[in-house]
Amino acid sequence: MSCEQDAETGHALGCFRDRLKRLIRVEPLLDLLHFLEPDRKDRIKAKFREEGDISAAAFLIDEIIHSKNYEQGWSRELITALETVGCKHAAKYVLNSPPEPTEEAENDSCVRLIDLLQLTLVSMKTADVCAHCRALGLLTPEDQENIMKLTENQGNIGGARLLLKRLVKNEAGWFSKFLQALEDTEHHDLVRELRGEPCNEDEAMSVETVEEGEQTCLETMPVLPPVLSANSSLLSEDLDSSVDSGGLCTSADNEEVDMYKEVEEEEEEDLTEDDDPSEESKSNIVLRDYQMEVARPALEEKNIIICLPTGSGKTRVAVYITKEHLERKKQTGQPGKVVVLVNKVPLVEQHYKAEFGRFLKHQYSVERVSGASQLKISFPQIIEQNDIIICTAQILENSLAKAKNGDEDGIKLSQFTLMVIDECHHTKKGGVYNHIMIRYLKQKHQNQLLKKQEKSPVPLPQILGLTASPGVGGAMSQQMAEEHILQVISTLPSGIASSASVLFCKSTDPFGDVIKKIMDKIHKHADLKLLCEPGTQNYEQWVVQKEQNAAKEENQMVRVCAEHLRQYNEALHQSNTIRMSDAFRFLDKYHNEELKTKSSPDEEGTITITDTERFLFTLFKDNKAKLQELMGKPQYENNSLAQLKTNILKEFSTREMARGIIFPQTRLSAIALCQWIQENPKFDEVGVRASYLIGGGDQSVVKPMTAAEQKDVLNKFRDGQINLLIATTVAEEGLDIAECNFVIRYCLVTNEIAMIQARGRGRAEDSSYTLVAEAGSGVAERESVNEYREKMMSTAIAKVCKMNRADYEKKTREFQMQAIMEEKVKIKKKQRKGMMKEPPSKISLSCRQCSVSVCSGEDIEKIENMHHVNVTKQFSKLFTVRENASLQERLLDYETNGVIACKNCGQQWGSMMLYKSIECPCLHIKNFVVTYSSKKKTFSKWSELPIKFPAFDYTQHADLLVEDSGEEDMETD
Repeated sequence: MSCEQDAETGHALGCFRDRLKRLIRVEPLLDLLHFLEPDRKDRIKAKFREEGDISAAAFLIDEIIHSKNYEQGWSRELITALETVGCKHAAKYVLNSPPEPTEEAENDSCVRLIDLLQLTLVSMKTADVCAHCRALGLLTPEDQENIMKLTENQGNIGGARLLLKRLVKNEAGWFSKFLQALEDTEHHDLVRELRGEPCNEDEAMSVETVEEGEQTCLETMPVLPPVLSANSSLLSEDLDSSVDSGGLCTSADNEEVDMYKEVEEEEEEDLTEDDDPSEESKSNIVLRDYQMEVARPALEEKNIIICLPTGSGKTRVAVYITKEHLERKKQTGQPGKVVVLVNKVPLVEQHYKAEFGRFLKHQYSVERVSGASQLKISFPQIIEQNDIIICTAQILENSLAKAKNGDEDGIKLSQFTLMVIDECHHTKKGGVYNHIMIRYLKQKHQNQLLKKQEKSPVPLPQILGLTASPGVGGAMSQQMAEEHILQVISTLPSGIASSASVLFCKSTDPFGDVIKKIMDKIHKHADLKLLCEPGTQNYEQWVVQKEQNAAKEENQMVRVCAEHLRQYNEALHQSNTIRMSDAFRFLDKYHNEELKTKSSPDEEGTITITDTERFLFTLFKDNKAKLQELMGKPQYENNSLAQLKTNILKEFSTREMARGIIFPQTRLSAIALCQWIQENPKFDEVGVRASYLIGGGDQSVVKPMTAAEQKDVLNKFRDGQINLLIATTVAEEGLDIAECNFVIRYCLVTNEIAMIQARGRGRAEDSSYTLVAEAGSGVAERESVNEYREKMMSTAIAKVCKMNRADYEKKTREFQMQAIMEEKVKIKKKQRKGMMKEPPSKISLSCRQCSVSVCSGEDIEKIENMHHVNVTKQFSKLFTVRENASLQERLLDYETNGVIACKNCGQQWGSMMLYKSIECPCLHIKNFVVTYSSKKKTFSKWSELPIKFPAFDYTQHADLLVEDSGEEDMETD
């Protein structure tokens, strides 16, 4: 019997080798395998030390499979050993009892998710989570001991990484226990992240655009029962008669819908900015069959979400629904008013010129309002005077908030009869779309109470949502995907058949090696123990943490070294994705600017240069010539760039009319790639005309693009002056990009929504979608996860279609009530947080670089509830004013004139602001260490500090300035 079992075990090891090598923990297992000879154990241990667990496990399996000399019964010893060291999942495979395929797939998804979110998860309180995981049986006592030892020696992050590595080797079911451990240790944000739920962080409400690559959720969109076909009887006849009167419509047929065939002429029409369409187009909007099918529920005054692929005419459907809605209202003698909400400023003008204004302004009054428009001041008047208003969601939310506060300039939802929400998958908790929909849901449920009291309900607008991809919200199982897609009703129509490929690139990197040697010398100088590979995101996180800790500990040597290491790490990333010359220029610019801050100011006083700073400047200077030499050798350029070049040349050489988009990772990459293409004659020979398109936010070190600059680039791309666009994620969704026949994602992968949006940019019939990635970067693996989640999304949509109506209504009502309650709790927490704010005397500020004492919190005042200034005479003696090299920006009735920096070390502290003709030094909290309740802390935003600062007293300060000026005049006389 033992012989048969040994043979079966050997066969199972061979069949499941690839999976087992990821589940087996070699080091503790070897101690229990007495059938292995000592020399073989030594070889396996050496493999473990040199190449890690996976390679050593594969080597162990091969040794067992190919050896015939083991004593009978070795298989029982192996299985017992696996179970003893906590590898029960591996033991089941060895016993040839693997889990069911669905269970295995779900477990694999959980493992991939842990890998993807590792950078977030390592912020956990490792000791607490480890103890709870041990109590839940997820870790052995030896595991716990090793994790705690590593945490003590290498810090919290190192211990967290080992904990995660151990967890994923457990048998299926470990994930829910891990979530329980996180819940028990109050890591609620991490639990929400793992469950694919949005975080409840307070987000700034003043931003006009949604951040690039933002995760989304559709929980709060009002929904209808499932729509199975055009004649479905499941649709509610009365908007208010059902508990939840909304839905999501896609093409109901499973057969392919060729929505791109013979539409070239129409697409060209869509993208023009002609404000004077023909009489025929003015009077007629002709929809295709699939468009009419998804529009039908909305024409019956139902709340729906239309889900159609990019380029299939969602906006045209919305225009048609708007026209029919206003005509119906007019025929019945009722007032009609439509608001179209967008999440990006450029979309306001685009929707006006290409769609709503073009087809409807001859019959109805259409106006557009955004943060870039002067009309935002008179928004209530614009609402009153026009039939159709296209605006950014933030403009509407601001006015709704005013109405709630009793402001006469506020407006109410009841003033609209139809609300169109573009890119509605951005209905994210904490986002502006979410705030608007929470107001809607609250009023909807209040209306139900009013009806019970036989009172007239407050009228609410019909809701029409538009999206190309609702996503699965980070779901790890089909059930979670179905919950996320609960508002999606029918099967997505088949899109255009596009080819997709992944290209791996790896090369020698002497340029990067020089940078790594520089970094090694800095590590030794600062006595920093390296925990991860330079050039990675993990290293970035590690070095930022080191800088923050050093600033709080007033360890200036480590702090300055960490800041320089961060720049070198960025340069490594650049040399792996763009040219070596771009990486060198980045470093050279940084060091030149740092040297400028150390030069003596014009006024009295000298700036101290420490020995560490002198060491760092000299180190770069000594290696500068070598870096310049290497960047001039094209054979050392990264293979990703070479592969990108090959792809671009292939597309433009084999296509008669090539037009494409490249999506890089950062703005800096987009600009550098564009310069590289423009400077390379090979691209010019095949007719490449390139330009870049980046976002308008100012969070990056790169100067942002204005709305006018974005518009100019898009117009040139549409009319053919530009045929290759290098764009950040600003172009992935929403913006009406002309028809493309190839899309390349360059070393960039985010989530399944972004993947679908980017791929959807390839609208021509023979379009291609390519991912260019560096080997070992993990980009291809994340793309694979996205493809899996896309399939999960389609399956979930189909299953939701078959849901029982009662179950559907119960589920959606739960979601709505949950959203309302969460919003109430959030508001109460925010109010309590405001009430708990302490006086400014509780804090003091010191320079982040040299630790010199700067000021007390009592010296700080706030201008317009936003800018923190210190106008005391004592403070003015501590800083010098330098030229502001960044973009000069005029803000209301004040402007920034220069940069204020520490007189002692040159560290930037903030900016000099001219407010109503008074110069006010404005402090940026990120440049200081804050002593708060006897503890030193660092903050990135003033809002993180629970201190209530007084408003700036303009009159008092102006009087003081006048008195000082008078005294100076008397002394002069």
